[in-house]
Amino acid sequence: MKFESSLDMNIVTGIAIYFIIWWLLLFIILPFRASSQLKQGHVVRGTDPAAPVNPQILKRILCNTIVSGFIFFLYWLVVYYFGFSVDSFPEFIPIRKIG
Repeated sequence: MKFESSLDMNIVTGIAIYFIIWWLLLFIILPFRASSQLKQGHVVRGTDPAAPVNPQILKRILCNTIVSGFIFFLYWLVVYYFGFSVDSFPEFIPIRKIG
């Protein structure tokens, strides 16, 4: 069931939102299961002791892309099918007028 939305998302908006989600999640996912050179006991000369031994960048980028795709799908579902937007917040969060 599709409801009419006052905010239609075009392809450029979708790509921009996906990129923002992807970029934010990249910095959330990077530190998971990272072992530093200091913890391993072998610090390569000229590098930071906190630098990861094996960063596995491709694996992290793939994981990040999959998780970002799922989060973007949920966002798209809420905006496109249910018609929610930023303008819908006052309906859920009543604002009391002071005065």
